[in-house]
Amino acid sequence: MRTDSSPGTLPAREHLPAAPAGTPVLDVVIPVYNEEKDLQPCVRRLHEHLDRTFPYAFRITIADNASTDTTPQVAGRLAAELPEVTTVRLDQKGRGRALRAVWSASDAPVLAYMDVDLSTDLNALLPLVAPLISGHSDLAIGSRLARSSRVVRGPKRELISRAYNLILRGSLQARFSDAQCGFKAIRRDVAQVLLPLVEDTGWFFDTEMLVLAERAGLRIHEVPVDWVDDPDSTVHIVRTATDDLKGVWRVGRALATGSLPLDRLARPFGDDPRDRDLEDVPKGLARQLVGFCVVGALSTLFYLLLYSGFRVFAGSQIANALALLVSAVANTAANRRLTFGVRGPGGAVRHQAQGLVVFGIGLALTSGSLAALNAAASEPAHSTELAVLVAANLAATVLRFLLFRAWVFPERREDDARSAAPYDARSAAPYDSAPFRARDAADPWRDTTVQLLPVRPHDTDARDLR
Repeated sequence: MRTDSSPGTLPAREHLPAAPAGTPVLDVVIPVYNEEKDLQPCVRRLHEHLDRTFPYAFRITIADNASTDTTPQVAGRLAAELPEVTTVRLDQKGRGRALRAVWSASDAPVLAYMDVDLSTDLNALLPLVAPLISGHSDLAIGSRLARSSRVVRGPKRELISRAYNLILRGSLQARFSDAQCGFKAIRRDVAQVLLPLVEDTGWFFDTEMLVLAERAGLRIHEVPVDWVDDPDSTVHIVRTATDDLKGVWRVGRALATGSLPLDRLARPFGDDPRDRDLEDVPKGLARQLVGFCVVGALSTLFYLLLYSGFRVFAGSQIANALALLVSAVANTAANRRLTFGVRGPGGAVRHQAQGLVVFGIGLALTSGSLAALNAAASEPAHSTELAVLVAANLAATVLRFLLFRAWVFPERREDDARSAAPYDARSAAPYDSAPFRARDAADPWRDTTVQLLPVRPHDTDARDLR
């Protein structure tokens, strides 16, 4: 039975239900551009493998990216000969554009793609899509960088692949191991929500999709693969690497500024215990305390450095006020984004104004402490001043956290969150989220928990069903 994590949340991931006769469970997309030589043997090899080993109905879709050779004719002959093969013609190039077009129009509940050279061992295809069929994961990727993967390729491509992986981990905090392996799958219900947020139409499409999915809390399953490099690959490495770095910069900037509505997608398809309301425990309190402490420690160091610098040419009270003012603005901005997860420019001025009120309270505490110290000793040592200020700041920190949590960044109520219009990253305007909520009733793939019925390749009417 379906388990709801809490009122108002989307349902949990489930095993895909039985498909109607003739509806494929898996749609494998092969993007191609001028592949008249390799297209036919590769498609036949993939079709034979699926027909022999895959226990459900399938479809192979050839996505022609504006080829100028005889690739469209080859694709047409394959589609006419093999009932499970279809072809789509696009007028513009771009792997991401092809995947977006085919995946958005497909009726299959599991969508996959692979490169036409079939560099990846096809025995990994069923392990790739199985977690999506069972409801365990939202996306799945083949990884050439896993410990158990066996890879045959030159040192140049090996170096580029691992360097790119390090860039993603260092700049975008990505935890998946291989962004560019041409062997991926996604559930259709996830794709319907996630693809509108992905802007790239070329080779960076994969990376952007994975980064956004990971940041949104979706589950990504990795499959170690055996992979043999295609020496005749037409991919322009330098141009592709340049475009990828531009994409990393664009996505990183969008994540830093909070312009993407990923908070609206957090764990939308999973029954994660962390999403459940716990009695008598404020939601997110532990995480907020950790974030506040980290920001507070860095802010205190920043404040002490500023105070020491201002103290060179100003008195203790003026140096303290200036240091507190600068550090308070930085502290409010950091806590707004990192501790309380507020993204975007909305309300930033109001938050800073409220933060200055909190700053005034801290100023009163620290200034009062300095006044008391100066009254007790006419010329206190600089180390003594710093010790008193640290103690006063510790006292002000507790009050600052309470004020931030209850007044400056109060937790949004569920009713308010549901009534707020979602944000469309492409048009920078609200869009109606009702279609996504209504999809539960409209989409037959989500109405039942009946498991998929295997379609055996050698059943009497297996090909008719497909």
